[in-house]
Amino acid sequence: MNEEMVQQLMATAERLATAAESLDRVLGRLDAQQESLNAKVDQIVASVDERAAEPSGDETARQLQERVAELEKSNAELKAQASRMMRKTLPPMVSAILAKSEEAGGEKIEKEVLNKTLQSLSVEQRIAVKAELARAGVIE
Repeated sequence: MNEEMVQQLMATAERLATAAESLDRVLGRLDAQQESLNAKVDQIVASVDERAAEPSGDETARQLQERVAELEKSNAELKAQASRMMRKTLPPMVSAILAKSEEAGGEKIEKEVLNKTLQSLSVEQRIAVKAELARAGVIE
């Protein structure tokens, strides 16, 4: 080998050594970044583990949904009870009108007699009286 080739090989070896040093520094930085990322992942895992140890939000939500269902059922029962306890008697005005027409018994009232009795009332009052009588089952 001649001297020129030896010099070229030496220059190439120096460049390879420089490149190897650069790669070594880059690998060092990559290792540091990897360690930093691992530390962050460990923190996230620890946070998730802590949350798993606490009562979960799903469990709390399920308990709240059960409580809402229970309260809705109770509300429905109370509404049904209230509807059963509604007033079953006729209002005083309707009773007075019935007494006027001498049909105070539990019998059905004829339409003509009812209309004649209610003539003195306004249209709104007649509608209200007829609605109450229909609800009470006195008229159809």
